[in-house]
Amino acid sequence: MSESYSFNKILKNLNILYIEDEKNIRLNIKKTLELFCENVFDAESVLNAKEILTNQRIDIIISDINLPDKSGIDFVKEIRISDKTIPIILLSAYTDKEFLLEATKLKLVDYLTKPINFKDLNDALQKCVEEILYNSRYIITFKNNIQYNVSHHCLIDDNKDEIHLTSKEIDLLNFLIKNNNRVCSSDELKLAIWDDYLEATDSALKNLLNKLRKKIGKESIINISGVGYKLEY
Repeated sequence: MSESYSFNKILKNLNILYIEDEKNIRLNIKKTLELFCENVFDAESVLNAKEILTNQRIDIIISDINLPDKSGIDFVKEIRISDKTIPIILLSAYTDKEFLLEATKLKLVDYLTKPINFKDLNDALQKCVEEILYNSRYIITFKNNIQYNVSHHCLIDDNKDEIHLTSKEIDLLNFLIKNNNRVCSSDELKLAIWDDYLEATDSALKNLLNKLRKKIGKESIINISGVGYKLEY
């Protein structure tokens, strides 16, 4: 799985929750995180963070230890009661052994000391992506709020019900996801999906594309006239 999907592509589509009470630090680190990921939600307290967690799908949590209403460690302890695998990074100005010992019990992806080094942050985020893939948490959300778990090949609607996908629909969707940074020609799509070239007709591809569009939203697969198809999400 990690060979098929590059770190940058996956991270770009994940949702990060970043918690820091000092405004200047929060804004600066948020700007840095936005270099990696399009969707960064920031909170100044645990209370704000819980509101975001209730209303948004969050894939990675990054939290300072010293927060005004509750320590970051106590907050992570709460999270771990209901979610054992979401990747979490803790930030602190401290390198005290007591903090480090407490942090090791929380199944953290990383523990970074402030001020944060860009390379260390990048390495920690890469570890988060690896954890997400390992725990089959890689989810893509299409524009109509239909979600697709890439690892499980599972499509879910707004009501959390599974939408059935045929094997060829899965092959088509996975190929478009792997190549979502470019337009895929009809010929390469047919080659990727059908073993028998006699079955790989233009009408068969068009029929398959239409069936998949009905399930993930017709605006999610763009037809570039005379060139091919591109996935949008």
